[in-house]
Formats: sequence, structure tokens, C-alpha cells
Amino acid sequence: MIVRDAEPADMPAILAIHNSAIAESTAIWDTAPTDLDERISWWAHRRQAGFPVLVADIDGAIAGYASYGPWRPKSGYRFTVENSVYVADAYHRRGVATALMTALIERAAQGGVHVIVAGIESANHSSIALHNNFGFRVVGELPQVGAKFDRWLDLTLMQLTLPGPVDPAA
Repeated sequence: MIVRDAEPADMPAILAIHNSAIAESTAIWDTAPTDLDERISWWAHRRQAGFPVLVADIDGAIAGYASYGPWRPKSGYRFTVENSVYVADAYHRRGVATALMTALIERAAQGGVHVIVAGIESANHSSIALHNNFGFRVVGELPQVGAKFDRWLDLTLMQLTLPGPVDPAA
């Protein structure tokens, strides 16, 4: 497995993983699939803003992707990001999410990020466990803030504070 920066040619595979998560899970709270133009635009905006979009490549197949982006739009939050990690169904339980999270956290540390926030549907125990294994801690729960599949969804907020010389005056 190689974790690398996503390229334009990876967007159809990222789209397929993304739309599968929309259709089959509560990992993404959208209720309608998106299209390739939206994913390309998302990728371009992330890159332009200096945020990574990573893929896990296994023998030429995209097994998963990860990124982080702004936590909130106000400038005071500029050292805080929100992460996302998604794995294709055929590659679950093969270390893909762990490899992507490892690389994503390294990028965040190198990029001057102070805090990574994860917003996870509270019944997604595997994602909560993954984040916990990387040192994220639950910092809050928001009951019934989302709705999908004709039911209310609770949101668990997790946080990882990175060590390092981040200067809040910057």
C-alpha cells in the first residue's frame, strides 16, 4: 500500500467511495449522491487552500482517501482542522484507515496545525476506535443534530491536540 497525494485521475475512485458512504452509511450526512465535477472542485479547493487530499493505493486501486479542511470559517480557528477518512468496502479491516490517518496526522503536524477535530456519527464505533487509537479524545456529544435514513443522528466530537511549536500569534 502506498499513501500518496491524490491526483485528478483518482477522482472517479474517490467519487465512488464517497457516494457509497452517502448511500450506505452514516459516515457522510449527505442524502443524495454527488457527481464528478463536485469532487474535482472539492479536490481543487482543498489543494488551493493548502490542505492535503491523500489516497491509499493498493496495486493501482484506490482503497481509501483522507483529507482535512477548515474546522470553522472564522480566522481564529486557523490552527484547527476537521479530518475525514473513508475506505472502500472491499478494503475494510486491511489497515487502510490506519495508514491514511498516520499520513494525515504527519501532514497536519508539518503544516502547523494545532488541533484536529473529528465529527463522527455516535454509532460509528469503528471510526471512534480508530481515532481513539491515534490519541483523539471525546470532547463532546451533540444528540440528534442530524437526520438520515429516517432517524436522528448523534454527533460525537473528538479532538487531537498536536505537540509542537505552533505560535498562536502567527
